Amino acid sequence: MTSRLPDPLPAPVWHAELELGFARQGERTVLRHNRHVGPLRVQKALYPEGEAVCQALLLHPPSGIAGGDHLAIDIAVDRDSRAQITTPGAGKWYRSGGAAASQTVTLNVAAGATLEWLPQESIVFAGAIARMDTRVTLAADSRYLGWDILCLGRAASGERFEHGRFDLFCRIDRDGKPLWIERGGVSGSDALLASPAAWTGKTVCGTLLCSFPELPQQAAALLDSLRTVAPTDAALHGITAPPGLLIARYLGDSSEAARLWFAELWKILRPAGCGRPAVLPRIWNT
Repeated sequence: MTSRLPDPLPAPVWHAELELGFARQGERTVLRHNRHVGPLRVQKALYPEGEAVCQALLLHPPSGIAGGDHLAIDIAVDRDSRAQITTPGAGKWYRSGGAAASQTVTLNVAAGATLEWLPQESIVFAGAIARMDTRVTLAADSRYLGWDILCLGRAASGERFEHGRFDLFCRIDRDGKPLWIERGGVSGSDALLASPAAWTGKTVCGTLLCSFPELPQQAAALLDSLRTVAPTDAALHGITAPPGLLIARYLGDSSEAARLWFAELWKILRPAGCGRPAVLPRIWNT
C-alpha cells in the first residue's frame, strides 16, 4: 500500500482595490467616497488638526505583498479640499516563487485642492519580483507633497537584495504637462547596486517631491532653508528645484534616518506649500 500526501495548497493571491474621494463641505474636508475590494482599506476619516484637513490611514491587513498580489489605489481630492494619506507601518514585498507582484497608485488633485502622500517605507525582500507605479495628476493651482522610501533587503536581519527584481515608475503632471517622469529597475545581480553612478552599495533610497503654484517665487529661499537640514546618519543627499517642482533625495542605509530627514523637510515645506503648520501624524510615533 502506498500513500501520498496531498499537494500543498497555493498561497492566497490578493487582488485588492481601494478608491477614496475627498470633498469640501463648508470648512470641512470629508471622505465622501470609500470603496474597497479585498484586503486594502481605510477604517475612518481622522481630524487630528481640525476639520480642514482629512487624514486617512491606509491599511493592508495581510501586512505584506506576495508574488501574484496586485494592489490598486485610486485617490481623488476634489476642489478646495485637503487630504493627508499615511500608513501605520512599513510596506513589505515578500519573496516570490515566480509570480510578479504590483502596486498602482493613482492620485488626482483638483483645482485649489491639497494632497499629502506620506507612506512609511517599502521593504523589498530578497527574491521579490515587484513593480510599483505612481501617477499624480495636478490641476493648475493644486498642491502636492509626497515621498517614497525604498529599502532593498532587510538590513536589520543581515539580508541583502542579492536576487529578485524591482521596477518603479513615477509621473507627475500639472495642468496636462509633465513635471516629473522617473523610471527605474534593479535586480539582485545588477552592477548598478555597487556602482558609484547609482546605489554605491547603499540599501535605502528615498525621494520627496513637492509642487505648489507659488514655488517658482519661493524656490530660492526654500532651498536655502532646506539645505540647513541634513540626515542624522550623514547619508548621501541632495535637494534641487527644477521648474515647478522641488526634489529631495536620500541614499544611505537607514530607512529611519531617511524618514526623519523627510519629516524635518516637511516641517519647512508644509507651511510654505500647503499653508498649514506642521502637525506630525500621531501614527508616526507608535
